[in-house]
Amino acid sequence: MADLSEVEKRLTYHLARHTFATTVTLANGIPIESVSKMLGHTNLRTTQIYAKVVEQKLSEDMSLLQKKLSESGNKKVLGR
Repeated sequence: MADLSEVEKRLTYHLARHTFATTVTLANGIPIESVSKMLGHTNLRTTQIYAKVVEQKLSEDMSLLQKKLSESGNKKVLGR
């Protein structure tokens, strides 16, 4: 499968779960608590270790927060 799709990484079950957790769920705004349940983890800490939050998602979340705060008139919170 990797050869057909020209992927140079070794495809494993672990890689699939990691990709699902980061790219499919977290990067698309699914809460980490939901991801934890989807992965079958009983402890949220396991998910936090397993699924890193991508930098782009963090940047998008901060922009969304800034927009929400600006719209609600909480400009002092933003240092303005």
